[in-house]
Amino acid sequence: MEAVTNPRRERVDAARNRAKILAAAAEIVSVHGVEGLAMAEVAAAAGVGVGTLYRRFGDRSGLAYALIDEREREFQSAFIQGPPPLGPGADPVTRIRAFLHALTDRTVEQLDLLLMAETASPFARFGGAYDGYHAHLSMLIGQADPKADAYVLADQLLAPLAASLLAHRLRACGVTVDRVKSALDQLLPLR
Repeated sequence: MEAVTNPRRERVDAARNRAKILAAAAEIVSVHGVEGLAMAEVAAAAGVGVGTLYRRFGDRSGLAYALIDEREREFQSAFIQGPPPLGPGADPVTRIRAFLHALTDRTVEQLDLLLMAETASPFARFGGAYDGYHAHLSMLIGQADPKADAYVLADQLLAPLAASLLAHRLRACGVTVDRVKSALDQLLPLR
């Protein structure tokens, strides 16, 4: 009989290096934008060798996606199992509002990284996290109003939060984050 083995766990030092690298990369992006994300600078700021960075993340885009993934996991955990109103325990409409506001903040927080990721190909925005958001909103809309077309309404509520549209409105048009959230509240079909 073959022994069952656990999936390989990350070594403690590797996990520590990963955390240092991601923190350094996030700081560089916050100060210099995505354009400033250079492997040598991240390695120096994290106190690791450049080879460690390349072995771990492959290249600059792999590092950028790791930054997105780290934050995405935190966000998903908050709306799936966190405290209300974002997490379970509040009424569906309150949760929808909390989710849309939190997603706005989450998108703005990593706007340049998400803009890069969402514009990599024509349908890059869809799948993965988007599918999770869509399923979550569809469920909440269905709970709030079983007669609503929850599937299509979820897309309509997510559309204004595309990184490219949000970047354009915030940077070129002077729209504020509070104004975006207020408009999302007005879009809520269920009151």
